[in-house]
Amino acid sequence: MKYTERDFIFRMVNRLSISLVSVLVLTSCSQRHFTPKPDFSAVTSGEFPLKSIVVLYENDVHCAIDGYAKIAGLRDAINDTAYACLVSSGDFLQGGTAGALSRGQFITDIIRSSGYDAIGLGNHEFDFSGSRLLELMPQMDAPVVCSNLFDAKSGKMLCPPYVIKQFGPRKVAFVGVLTPETMSMESYAFYDNEGRLLYDLRMNDVYQLVQQAVDQARGEGADYVVLLCHIGEQSSDMDINSHKLVASTHGINVVLDGHAHSVIASESVLNLQGEPVIVTQTGTQFANIGKLLISRDGHCSTTLLPIKECTLQSPRVLATVDSVKQLIQEVSARVVAHAVAPLRINDEQGVRQVRCAETNSGDIVTDAYRYVMDAEIGLSNGGGIRSERLTHDITYGDLINMLPFENYVWKVEVKGSKIIELLEKNTATLPGEDGEFPQVSGLKYTVHLSDHTVTDVQVLDKDGLYKPIDPARTYTVATIDYCIHSNGLRGVLKGSKPLKRTSTLYRDILLEYIEKALGGQIGPEYAKPQGRINIVK
Repeated sequence: MKYTERDFIFRMVNRLSISLVSVLVLTSCSQRHFTPKPDFSAVTSGEFPLKSIVVLYENDVHCAIDGYAKIAGLRDAINDTAYACLVSSGDFLQGGTAGALSRGQFITDIIRSSGYDAIGLGNHEFDFSGSRLLELMPQMDAPVVCSNLFDAKSGKMLCPPYVIKQFGPRKVAFVGVLTPETMSMESYAFYDNEGRLLYDLRMNDVYQLVQQAVDQARGEGADYVVLLCHIGEQSSDMDINSHKLVASTHGINVVLDGHAHSVIASESVLNLQGEPVIVTQTGTQFANIGKLLISRDGHCSTTLLPIKECTLQSPRVLATVDSVKQLIQEVSARVVAHAVAPLRINDEQGVRQVRCAETNSGDIVTDAYRYVMDAEIGLSNGGGIRSERLTHDITYGDLINMLPFENYVWKVEVKGSKIIELLEKNTATLPGEDGEFPQVSGLKYTVHLSDHTVTDVQVLDKDGLYKPIDPARTYTVATIDYCIHSNGLRGVLKGSKPLKRTSTLYRDILLEYIEKALGGQIGPEYAKPQGRINIVK
């Protein structure tokens, strides 16, 4: 059975999903008591006491499905002594096998099983197209909120800007906001084939739209406003970040942030009226569970609980996750290669390197692009390589986790001067992380941190020797469509002359390289980075 055919995988997943739906129905009926939802209809009559409110939150989970049973289990336990709820600040549909194989359906099933109270959107919710997202949202059985997502043609909002939840005598509003960078990062989902805009995130009005939603929620009686924010504290190319959002607004109590993958237990940022607002992030891949406590006296505070320290699990959600894992196993368990050394995106201390330095995973991925497309240069943005494999046996599922998105590989023509420009623009933030950091094949370059210049750019010649790049010459470059048609590598390659495109996803291009060029053995040449990128400190 051949698992590398994309259409076959989707047909198999759709067929197997029938059994998952049955599991969900059974667990919903037999274990409904694990996710109690208080009936607030009698709150005005004083039947519910004043108790603390605990909001459990996550961001940038990226298909780390084991965490859902734990965060739901923690919520269920807290419900015994306080009002507890569960929210997300986005980037949950894509980033791993569960999302990639089912185009988000498995993650949607798990979210429905978990019983979320409010969900904010991340940019990667658009990876399978906007229409796919709109198809999945009603299945989540939770309010999906976003104050700046509009239908470009009608001008209508595609999600409610906020939802108000009542906990005893108090009301909490959850307002959603999504970085407008999504329109360039996932541009394929925002424009049709003729280049017409489908969805609009109102780049110039983001702060005003958030303020408008906050004012409306306060006007409806919200005692607290919590922002489900997928923007991040780091300045984007659009000069929009969560700290500037806080400084431009008022009436928000807490910002549950995302997008930057930062670990921030609690940070205080002054709003437009000089009042402190808490900003927090949980990291990524369920590294932590966030806990927002609104005490009985009205004080707000946030803390992070490492997921490894959480031993509670919801049996209902665990059953759903186990069902998903069984379905994934049938597709992804096949061993496709043996590696003499781990394929890394982190260093030995676990610090991520793929977005700021050469890695052996970046070497093999870009080599695959160059080999299969018969190009002179292979390029990948570091953020497109999502996971590492620490054991020696490599399965097809490992390749999916490493390259989980719906990307195809293109061969284009690029002037040498453009390649130099690309390297300079996408290394300018070093030594800090940057998802656009260029991993390369058939190319060498040196970055000087003192003045952020790039020198000694060399291209591998047919004779096997590296030679200085010729700015006037045209080279053939192999990279993913995200870097050709979207804002990958900061859009430098947009408009490049296309020569050909693969019909299979980029992870299958890596598989083809491993099988055909390496004979299924990833040898010592990939045991460590090969010295293609020199960073002078």
